[in-house]
Amino acid sequence: MALASRQFLVATFSSESTLRRAARLLRDSGFQIHDAYTPYPVHGLSELIGVHHSRLPLVSLAGGIGGCVGALAMQFYMAVFDWPLNVGGKPPNSLLAFVPITFELTVLAAGLATVAAFLLRCRLVPTTSADSMADGTTEDVFALALRQRDATVDSSEVWSLLLESGATNVTLKEVSR
Repeated sequence: MALASRQFLVATFSSESTLRRAARLLRDSGFQIHDAYTPYPVHGLSELIGVHHSRLPLVSLAGGIGGCVGALAMQFYMAVFDWPLNVGGKPPNSLLAFVPITFELTVLAAGLATVAAFLLRCRLVPTTSADSMADGTTEDVFALALRQRDATVDSSEVWSLLLESGATNVTLKEVSR
Protein backbone atom coordinates (compact mmCIF):
# COMPACT_ATOMS: atom_id res chain seq x y z
CA MET A 1 0.00 0.00 0.00
CA ALA A 2 1.64 3.26 -1.14
CA LEU A 3 1.16 6.42 0.91
CA ALA A 4 -0.42 9.51 -0.62
CA SER A 5 1.26 12.89 -0.26
CA ARG A 6 -1.06 13.90 2.60
CA GLN A 7 -0.76 10.65 4.48
CA PHE A 8 1.91 10.12 7.07
CA LEU A 9 3.19 7.00 8.72
CA VAL A 10 3.53 7.91 12.41
CA ALA A 11 5.52 5.72 14.77
CA THR A 12 5.53 6.37 18.51
CA PHE A 13 8.34 5.41 20.87
CA SER A 14 8.61 5.23 24.64
CA SER A 15 12.17 6.53 24.98
CA GLU A 16 14.71 8.79 23.35
CA SER A 17 17.13 5.93 22.67
CA THR A 18 14.57 3.92 20.67
CA LEU A 19 13.66 7.05 18.71
CA ARG A 20 17.33 7.61 17.84
CA ARG A 21 17.77 3.96 16.87
CA ALA A 22 14.73 4.07 14.59
CA ALA A 23 15.78 7.35 12.98
CA ARG A 24 19.27 6.01 12.30
CA LEU A 25 17.89 2.75 10.89
CA LEU A 26 15.41 4.53 8.61
CA ARG A 27 18.01 7.00 7.40
CA ASP A 28 20.48 4.21 6.64
CA SER A 29 17.74 2.33 4.76
CA GLY A 30 17.17 5.32 2.50
CA PHE A 31 13.86 6.60 3.85
CA GLN A 32 13.24 10.30 4.33
CA ILE A 33 11.91 11.29 7.75
CA HIS A 34 9.42 14.14 7.57
CA ASP A 35 9.61 15.24 11.21
CA ALA A 36 10.25 14.11 14.78
CA TYR A 37 8.10 15.05 17.78
CA THR A 38 9.57 14.97 21.28
CA PRO A 39 8.42 16.21 24.71
CA TYR A 40 11.75 17.99 25.22
CA PRO A 41 14.61 19.10 22.93
CA VAL A 42 16.79 16.16 21.88
CA HIS A 43 20.35 17.19 21.11
CA GLY A 44 21.54 16.12 17.66
CA LEU A 45 18.17 14.84 16.45
CA SER A 46 17.84 17.39 13.66
CA GLU A 47 21.13 16.22 12.12
CA LEU A 48 20.07 12.61 12.59
CA ILE A 49 16.80 13.00 10.69
CA GLY A 50 18.40 15.17 8.01
CA VAL A 51 16.95 18.62 8.68
CA HIS A 52 18.73 21.19 6.55
CA HIS A 53 19.64 24.70 7.56
CA SER A 54 16.86 27.27 7.56
CA ARG A 55 16.43 29.89 4.86
CA LEU A 56 14.91 32.25 7.40
CA PRO A 57 18.09 34.39 7.65
CA LEU A 58 17.76 35.13 3.92
CA VAL A 59 14.24 36.43 4.53
CA SER A 60 15.59 38.61 7.34
CA LEU A 61 18.30 39.96 5.05
CA ALA A 62 15.82 40.71 2.28
CA GLY A 63 13.49 42.46 4.74
CA GLY A 64 16.38 44.49 6.14
CA ILE A 65 17.59 45.54 2.71
CA GLY A 66 14.04 46.46 1.72
CA GLY A 67 13.59 48.49 4.91
CA CYS A 68 16.90 50.28 4.39
CA VAL A 69 16.17 51.17 0.77
CA GLY A 70 12.61 52.19 1.61
CA ALA A 71 13.74 54.39 4.51
CA LEU A 72 16.41 56.13 2.42
CA ALA A 73 14.02 56.66 -0.50
CA MET A 74 11.26 57.97 1.77
CA GLN A 75 13.55 60.42 3.57
CA PHE A 76 15.21 61.60 0.37
CA TYR A 77 11.81 62.21 -1.27
CA MET A 78 10.47 64.07 1.77
CA ALA A 79 13.61 66.18 2.35
CA VAL A 80 14.34 67.08 -1.28
CA PHE A 81 11.05 67.07 -3.21
CA ASP A 82 8.04 67.06 -0.88
CA TRP A 83 8.98 69.54 1.88
CA PRO A 84 12.49 70.98 1.44
CA LEU A 85 13.68 73.00 4.43
CA ASN A 86 16.76 75.18 4.60
CA VAL A 87 18.20 74.43 8.04
CA GLY A 88 21.40 76.37 8.69
CA GLY A 89 22.47 76.26 5.04
CA LYS A 90 22.82 72.46 5.02
CA PRO A 91 21.94 70.57 1.83
CA PRO A 92 18.47 68.98 1.91
CA ASN A 93 19.83 65.50 1.08
CA SER A 94 22.22 65.17 4.03
CA LEU A 95 22.75 61.42 4.45
CA LEU A 96 24.08 61.85 7.98
CA ALA A 97 20.66 63.04 9.14
CA PHE A 98 19.05 59.95 7.59
CA VAL A 99 21.06 57.40 9.62
CA PRO A 100 18.86 56.98 12.75
CA ILE A 101 15.58 56.50 10.90
CA THR A 102 17.23 54.27 8.30
CA PHE A 103 18.66 52.04 11.03
CA GLU A 104 15.35 51.78 12.86
CA LEU A 105 13.32 50.96 9.75
CA THR A 106 15.92 48.41 8.64
CA VAL A 107 15.62 46.56 11.94
CA LEU A 108 11.82 46.86 11.96
CA ALA A 109 11.41 45.55 8.40
CA ALA A 110 13.84 42.67 9.01
CA GLY A 111 12.00 41.65 12.18
CA LEU A 112 8.54 41.85 10.64
CA ALA A 113 9.65 39.89 7.55
CA THR A 114 11.17 37.19 9.76
CA VAL A 115 8.06 36.84 11.92
CA ALA A 116 5.76 36.77 8.89
CA ALA A 117 7.86 34.14 7.09
CA PHE A 118 8.09 32.01 10.24
CA LEU A 119 4.35 32.10 10.86
CA LEU A 120 3.54 31.32 7.23
CA ARG A 121 6.09 28.49 7.00
CA CYS A 122 4.89 26.87 10.22
CA ARG A 123 1.25 27.33 9.16
CA LEU A 124 0.46 29.32 12.30
CA VAL A 125 -1.79 31.81 10.58
CA PRO A 126 -5.12 32.50 12.31
CA THR A 127 -7.19 30.50 9.82
CA THR A 128 -5.52 27.16 10.62
CA SER A 129 -5.95 24.83 13.57
CA ALA A 130 -3.35 22.69 15.30
CA ASP A 131 -3.22 19.08 14.23
CA SER A 132 -1.18 16.71 16.38
CA MET A 133 0.57 13.85 14.63
CA ALA A 134 0.62 11.67 17.75
CA ASP A 135 -1.10 11.99 21.11
CA GLY A 136 1.18 12.51 24.09
CA THR A 137 4.15 14.07 22.30
CA THR A 138 3.97 17.04 24.66
CA GLU A 139 4.08 14.76 27.70
CA ASP A 140 6.06 11.53 27.42
CA VAL A 141 5.80 10.12 23.89
CA PHE A 142 8.37 10.38 21.12
CA ALA A 143 7.20 10.15 17.50
CA LEU A 144 8.60 9.97 13.98
CA ALA A 145 6.51 10.97 10.96
CA LEU A 146 7.36 9.69 7.48
CA ARG A 147 5.90 10.80 4.19
CA GLN A 148 6.67 8.32 1.48
CA ARG A 149 7.16 10.06 -1.85
CA ASP A 150 8.65 7.16 -3.75
CA ALA A 151 5.82 4.87 -4.88
CA THR A 152 8.19 2.01 -5.70
CA VAL A 153 9.08 1.32 -2.07
CA ASP A 154 6.65 -0.97 -0.27
CA SER A 155 5.32 0.54 2.97
CA SER A 156 5.28 -2.88 4.65
CA GLU A 157 9.08 -2.65 4.69
CA VAL A 158 8.84 0.63 6.59
CA TRP A 159 6.33 -0.85 9.06
CA SER A 160 8.61 -3.79 9.78
CA LEU A 161 11.68 -1.53 10.18
CA LEU A 162 9.81 0.67 12.65
CA LEU A 163 8.49 -2.25 14.67
CA GLU A 164 11.94 -3.89 14.72
CA SER A 165 13.53 -0.69 16.02
CA GLY A 166 11.21 -0.53 19.03
CA ALA A 167 8.13 1.42 17.98
CA THR A 168 5.24 0.98 20.39
CA ASN A 169 2.63 1.96 17.80
CA VAL A 170 2.66 2.57 14.04
CA THR A 171 -0.35 4.24 12.45
CA LEU A 172 -1.31 5.81 9.16
CA LYS A 173 -2.44 9.41 9.70
CA GLU A 174 -4.31 11.58 7.22
CA VAL A 175 -3.38 15.25 7.55
CA SER A 176 -5.54 17.93 5.97
CA ARG A 177 -2.91 20.50 5.01
